[in-house]
Amino acid sequence: MRAREAAVQALLACEKRGAWSDAYLNGLFDREKPDRREAALAYRICAGVLQNLEACDWYLQPYVKGKLQSAVRAILRTAVYQLAFMDRIPVSAAVNEAVELTKRLVNPGAAKLVNAVLRRLTEKELPPLPRGNDPESLSIRFSHPRIWVETWLERLGTEKAKAMLALNNLPAPVCFRVNLLKSTVQEAASALKEDGVEAHPSVTESFLYGENPGDLAGLRAFREGLVTVQDPAAALPVFAAAVEPGMRVLDCCAAPGGKSFLLAQQMENRGSILACDLHENKLRRIEEGARRLGIGIIETRAADAADPAAELRESFDLVLADVPCSGMGVIRKKPEIRYKSREQVSQLPKTQLAILEGAAACLRPGGVLVYSTCTLLREENEAVTDAFLIRHPELSREGFNLPAPFGPAPEGQKTIWPFEFETDGFYLCRMRKRI
Repeated sequence: MRAREAAVQALLACEKRGAWSDAYLNGLFDREKPDRREAALAYRICAGVLQNLEACDWYLQPYVKGKLQSAVRAILRTAVYQLAFMDRIPVSAAVNEAVELTKRLVNPGAAKLVNAVLRRLTEKELPPLPRGNDPESLSIRFSHPRIWVETWLERLGTEKAKAMLALNNLPAPVCFRVNLLKSTVQEAASALKEDGVEAHPSVTESFLYGENPGDLAGLRAFREGLVTVQDPAAALPVFAAAVEPGMRVLDCCAAPGGKSFLLAQQMENRGSILACDLHENKLRRIEEGARRLGIGIIETRAADAADPAAELRESFDLVLADVPCSGMGVIRKKPEIRYKSREQVSQLPKTQLAILEGAAACLRPGGVLVYSTCTLLREENEAVTDAFLIRHPELSREGFNLPAPFGPAPEGQKTIWPFEFETDGFYLCRMRKRI
């Protein structure tokens, strides 16, 4: 399967089945085994269309009348993305490939339509995207639905909102966290370099950005557990917890395991960590990661965090609840997230609060509870912890410190915005139960 066809199929899977584009392409290429350059082009086009959907449709709008079939619309979007946002794709290649692909996937009649639209579109130079700072212009220029543009404008103001929208459309770097149980930062960087990966310091210590790492399984540093993949912001809930060796810890929404692994490192592999997830099939990945990293204190269990078993109640020094959320802080990695509706998001706080209730039930008197999300919406963050604390006066927020450059959180809660440090976006809240 060629790159453009793969990109179109992934876009259709996103639209019709709610698939994640990168996961769909990973599965497709595991079966198809394409040329590496074709695979890279498919990922680039698919992600590019999702990151620039509003802009692609804005370019097409003057030339398209009436409703299009899903496949035709996806093919046109991939062609426009190549024409408007990729420098090295000849106009003739983008147009001709789109026409031929339409013939194969749809029919010759639809191919004539695609040809006519693209020929008219390329008759003259493409106009610049709208430059205004009003919600409609920003929505088109940065390809975020207007509802979320208005949300960020209200919360952040114009300049910070633009900075976040722009960052969401940039490629996300691959970040390695050095496993200090097995390696030093210098040793890990050297091992990565031996495999052809140039590693550079990240925003905080013991994290490295890696350029073009390719297949992780092919890297000795990864196979031997010297590093694992984790964004610096995703590690902050663990740093906020300030865990100590010998503690008994519950990570109640643990998969895929990154926070459990860092907890074990901070505990010097002494104590115990119970890593739970609702889906048993996800636990295998945690167990494999723990073995690779040389961690011996993690036990896994399939469990509903909102309804903990009786033997888990009031028995942990630390409970970490990194809950399912809308993911508005990781749009750079998963561009599809920006197309979630308000209705989809509105269902989440009820689940988040239920998990927080279950997590608190497992906390011993004097213990610490850390709530975190990778979203930036008040209704999933401050509103959830506010509602929880009203119902649970025996807990209160407690200030915490984060490693440089993230700084302290004297109020006991903190939002990390992606544009501040070019990391994922995260919300953290630390609470302590009275003795």
